[in-house]
Amino acid sequence: MPRKRKLWAQLSALQSNSSIPASDALKSPTTTLDGNSPPKSSKYFVTEKKQSSQLEADFFNQPCISLAKSFLGQILVRKLPDGRELWGRIVETEAYLGGEDEASHSKGGKQTQRNAAMFMKPGTLYVYQIYGIYFCVNVSSQGEGAAVLLRSLEPLQGLDVMRELRSTSRKGPAKPLKDWQLCNGPSKLCQAFGIDKAFDQRDLTQDAAIWMVPGQELPGEQDVVATTRIGIGNRGEWSQKPLRFYLRGNKFVSVVDKKMEREMAAMEPISCS
Repeated sequence: MPRKRKLWAQLSALQSNSSIPASDALKSPTTTLDGNSPPKSSKYFVTEKKQSSQLEADFFNQPCISLAKSFLGQILVRKLPDGRELWGRIVETEAYLGGEDEASHSKGGKQTQRNAAMFMKPGTLYVYQIYGIYFCVNVSSQGEGAAVLLRSLEPLQGLDVMRELRSTSRKGPAKPLKDWQLCNGPSKLCQAFGIDKAFDQRDLTQDAAIWMVPGQELPGEQDVVATTRIGIGNRGEWSQKPLRFYLRGNKFVSVVDKKMEREMAAMEPISCS
């Protein structure tokens, strides 16, 4: 489909639950509540408003590995106190199964004040701090103490705001971050989206400041790389389990497994032209 027709098709889908005419949305794809100029958006993305359908409880109510894969291509939305919205497409996740999973904060069914969100209803945010400075955000799934780590996002809307939020967390003068550097890591995306411990135990289906909406182009099985998780140390056999999932060929992923991608490419059928 030609790019222009494809853009109109996506826009029609995005506007199906909105009162904004498609032609007006093309002229002015984003607006802010205070009437100021909109924050920078990706040139590949057309904005939709809160009236659009968001992911409901049924979506989150699935097994951990299934949810980790299902998140890929979906969109995380963060509404700031001043009304501006930040949008990012989920491109990388990790599944933490609880129970026997030696890398999980809830291994052995251990429940503490810190990890209580992992035992709450699917769709609950679990936010924890690392190194006493940075935050990581997870989403609970089916399974006792199971949750999915949101590892990387592809920024779609509000890139200038994300860059500003990231810069406040960096020490000393530094070069402006490139788009692909804004959310390519679990702590980076939390900085860029203004997510901290205050978001722990929030419900993604009910919260007014953070939610998810369906992505317009969801990946097929051939588009998803399954490989080992990052930064979990020596956890025996669990260090080698393919519980990290990312969109193949996406430049916003934090760490690419080139070996696995070569193996996937070798298994693809050769097309005859």
